[in-house]
Amino acid sequence: MAYNHFILCCGGTACESNKGKEIYDELIKEAAAQNVTKEVQIVQTGCFGFCERGPILKVLPEESFYVDVRPEDAREIIAEQIVKGREVKRLLYKEDEAKKETAIEDIKFYQKQFRVVLRNCGVIDPENIDEYIAREGYSGMEKVLFQWTQEQIIEEVKASGLRGRGGAGFPTWLKWDLCRKAQGDIKYVICNADEGDPGAYMDRSTIEGDPHSIIEGMITAGKAIGANQGFVYIRAEYPLAIDRLKIALDQAKKYGLLGKNILGSGFDFDIEIRLGAGAFVCGEETALIKSVEGNRGMPVPKPPFPANKGLWQRPTIINNVETLANIPIITARGGAWLAKIGTEKSKGTKVFALTGKVLNSGLVEVPMGTTLREIVFEIGGGIKDGKKFKGVQTGGPSGGILTEKSLDLPIDFETLTANGSMMGSGGMIVMDEDDCVVDVSRFYMDFCVDESCGKCSPCRIGTTQILKLLEKIAKGNGEEEDLDKLKSIGDAMTKASLCMLGCTAANPVMSTIKNFPEEYMEHIRDKKCRSGKCKSLVRFMIDPAKCIGCGACAKKCPANCITPEDAAKYPDKKRPPVIIDQSACLKCGECLKTCKFSAILKG
Repeated sequence: MAYNHFILCCGGTACESNKGKEIYDELIKEAAAQNVTKEVQIVQTGCFGFCERGPILKVLPEESFYVDVRPEDAREIIAEQIVKGREVKRLLYKEDEAKKETAIEDIKFYQKQFRVVLRNCGVIDPENIDEYIAREGYSGMEKVLFQWTQEQIIEEVKASGLRGRGGAGFPTWLKWDLCRKAQGDIKYVICNADEGDPGAYMDRSTIEGDPHSIIEGMITAGKAIGANQGFVYIRAEYPLAIDRLKIALDQAKKYGLLGKNILGSGFDFDIEIRLGAGAFVCGEETALIKSVEGNRGMPVPKPPFPANKGLWQRPTIINNVETLANIPIITARGGAWLAKIGTEKSKGTKVFALTGKVLNSGLVEVPMGTTLREIVFEIGGGIKDGKKFKGVQTGGPSGGILTEKSLDLPIDFETLTANGSMMGSGGMIVMDEDDCVVDVSRFYMDFCVDESCGKCSPCRIGTTQILKLLEKIAKGNGEEEDLDKLKSIGDAMTKASLCMLGCTAANPVMSTIKNFPEEYMEHIRDKKCRSGKCKSLVRFMIDPAKCIGCGACAKKCPANCITPEDAAKYPDKKRPPVIIDQSACLKCGECLKTCKFSAILKG
């Protein structure tokens, strides 16, 4: 059927949790009620990326880009745009409320992006294999199955310069080639979709919006190394991604793309799903393998590496979602196409989950070599509420915090590592002047203490000792020698831990001590937290010149620690100012919120 209009509804988790499914259902209902079901096709897609302004709708062919949509807007959208041919102006995205509506190609959030991994997200129905096929999906399979040898597949991946997007940046072709050459009649392919970094949702969104790209990538990997079985290891907390992956697997089997004798090629390959329980350590490949085998997810020493002895002691390759999503476009367009994007040593693009104190949070895909400034201030729109930029955390709990002096550095594997951070899987958390580096470091270390499997003492003991020292500093009991202790423990963990969780856990602490030494010293010497996040160091005080003695703050105080001053000290005031008993103060800040006269100071 030929439609005059198409409405693409964002169906990613962020929009789904904000009544996205209700909007989709209401649009279907209204199209029927207004008798235009033959005029418009309504499609639920994957994530558009612009999560800050979701739920999002896109209407074609007009390219109308609607943001902050609500279910009650469905009737107006159908009545105005589909029936009368007029855009609903109030819902169109505006860069500036004082200016006219912005065309999609002019939206700054998208201008510097280049979508390779996310090429189909927000464009196709992820539950419809035909829409994937219509956009080059499975088009490289003919070459993979019927034309190329294993060596030729690997050479094409080598030509692309693709490196693992899970964090380590190991050359993908080399991992595949090592496994291809490994001895063994049975080999395995594993897709790591565990994604445990705080604030990260790149892999989840890719599977939700384009599950067939992962399936095609795994089939190609299987053919390259001689494997007939694949597993997708995905955390159970991703129900939407799991459902869409199951649908895609069923469709691929019906189309003869999975199972025995794929498309008559003589090659067998199948994929099963394994659910993880959300353990961060299972992002490490040997711990992941143990979990897939049904054992407790704990790392084992390497070598031997999984490429030689992995799942059930068989040669195994493990690639994360983003790495595998690059494969179909490499086989379809050739490795040289991808190699033209990025830098000399870091080819292609990188997907980041841009979150924190940035104006436009969301899913971002940029060419390698793009600067942090371009991502934070151009794509991200800068810092919220006009606050001052403080730093950006890349690489999750394993990465460091980069400061303003690093904003113009090109983002690639080597540059980030050389500057005390790392690429990681792609989490990028922006911080402003109100964030405390001691508090941030304490948060990440608390996370690592919880997620450490406890197998090796450098990680098990080291993370706990660092956390205790950070808590000591945050409470105002720190000493200057504690900084030396933090560095010493962090160095020992880096050198002696069994896996990368322990080896990199101290990175946030080490980078903040290096980049913000004065802030640590304020906590230690001055017993002060400039951002007020360390409650033990916060003091709420009364400015007697501004206080009118109304008592509003005292009524709100849960600790009853605010009382009137001695009236004799203030004979010229109708009512004496109040005073706060610091020994009883809970540091809750209710008094500060309540006072209308700016008489309460936070210091």
